[in-house]
Formats: sequence, structure tokens, C-alpha cells
Amino acid sequence: MDDYLVRILTKFGTFRGLACVTTGLVAEAARRHATLPTATTALGRALTAGALMGALLKTDQRVALKFEGNGPLGRILVEAQSTGAVAGTVGNPAVDLPLYEGQVVVAGALGRAGCLTVTKDLRLKQPYQGTVQLISGEIGDDLAGYLNESEQVPSAVGLGVCLAPDGRVAAAGGFLIQSLPPQEKEAIQLLMKRMGTLPVLSDHFRSGGTPEQLLDILFAGIPYETIEKRIVAFKCTCSREKCEQALLIQGKDAIRAMATSEGGGVVTCTFCKEIWTFSRQELERLVDAMPEPLAVEAAFEVGPDKT
Repeated sequence: MDDYLVRILTKFGTFRGLACVTTGLVAEAARRHATLPTATTALGRALTAGALMGALLKTDQRVALKFEGNGPLGRILVEAQSTGAVAGTVGNPAVDLPLYEGQVVVAGALGRAGCLTVTKDLRLKQPYQGTVQLISGEIGDDLAGYLNESEQVPSAVGLGVCLAPDGRVAAAGGFLIQSLPPQEKEAIQLLMKRMGTLPVLSDHFRSGGTPEQLLDILFAGIPYETIEKRIVAFKCTCSREKCEQALLIQGKDAIRAMATSEGGGVVTCTFCKEIWTFSRQELERLVDAMPEPLAVEAAFEVGPDKT
């Protein structure tokens, strides 16, 4: 089943719901970053959260999620586009903690103390940014806490990643439900009760369950309309032009130093691990045409080519 997301709105506009399957997206991220099981699960949940948040954006907008905790993972960065493209990285991909009652303990890996920062590029002069303290270190709880506290939209988030015995991603997906004004307290209580009795999300998707079926379970008896269905996929926004910008920020001396190495220089995107190679001649041309430093829209690792 291809990864996709479904967005619905209830008949009287008091709830919106989103559900998605992200198995392929998470598997691709795990492959690129060579994550161990606990890191895979944490990054996978954050990528799924990014896909859900991206679906709330308008055309050409994007959102970045930064989870920073005091656990061994360090931080998780995710960037999602309004198009359904999502990419991300984790501070320490080699984290693999013992299971607790058969479950991966994401909170123990990310840490229960720290913060979540959400940055939205709404194509205005300045991006919108909100920061909240982590509630539990569980990705879904912390995102819901941000939406409730910073954006003042009552929200519930469910995220799941299931791994095969060999550590590969077997299934991933999630949902986001938001209550819109005027709020219906009885309907909110009903939805909360249903969320409390849901099967394990990753099991739902692993057994072939779809986002539509998940929304049908949650909104049974509540009329709704499907507003959108979109593909979601692992896709990074890095480019050669952005890599040149990353080099320019290093300054002339650093670029000249790279130009003196036999292999030239390389720029590695930390979101997708794509490697961009620059020859000595290209680096020298950059120095000669050195403009003012430009802002870099993604994180990169810059250094000499050691291959």
C-alpha cells in the first residue's frame, strides 16, 4: 500500500480529522540514516507527525518540528511540505533501548525534559514559531500539547510504528483530530472514549487497515465529508544551490582550504544524507564570485572530500 493521507471535516464543521499510513516514508528514512530500532521508532513517529501537520498547510507552505530532549537521542528534526513531502533526521541514530513490556520506549530515548519547537513558513515576512515544554517525551502527546497550548486548538494525536523482528519497518501511520468552534462537549467525550479503546495503531496498519477505516472507527455515527486524499513520501528539499549557500556561509578561508584538498569539497544534507560534491575548480569559482552570506533552509555538514 502506497503512503497517503486522508483529511475529513464533519458535517457541521466542528471536527476535522486526518489519518495517514507512512510505512514507506519511515522505512526510507530508516534506511538513509541507518537507525537502530528505538531511533527508528522515534524518528518514524516524528515523520508521521510531520506529515499530519503538513496537511494543515496551504499551498507552498512548510512546517518544521524540532524535538529536543535530555535522552540519548538528543533531538529529532522533521520538515514537511504542503505537497506531502517529508524529511527528517535524528541526533543519535544508534540508540536502541531495551523493550518495556514488549514495547519500544520512545520517551526514555528522547527524554522527558526538553522542548518542542514548531516553525511554520507561511510565506510571510517572518516565520511563525512556537515552543512548548515536552509533556512526556512521547511524540504524539507532545505534539498534541503544543497544538492545545500554543495554537489553542483542542487536539488529539495518535502515532504508531511497528518493526519486524529484524528491525525493518513493518508498518507506520497515525491520526490527528481537532475540535473546532463551536465545541460539542458530548461529541468530544465520545471521540476521547473511542480513542481510548482503539487497537494499537501500528497493528491496524500492519494488518492492512487503511486511514479511511481508522477515521470510520473514530467518527462512527458522526456524518463527515472527505476533503482531501494526498500522497505522502520521504522527499528532501536540498539542492545544489542550497549546498552552495551552505558553503558560502563558511567564508572564503574555509572554502579555499577545501579547494586545496585533492578531492575538493562535499556537502552532506543531514535530512536525507544526500552527498553533493564540489570540485576544486567549482570551489575556486565560488570564492571569486563570493556574495553576501545567504540563509540556508536545511542543515548541512560541510567538509573536504575524503573518499
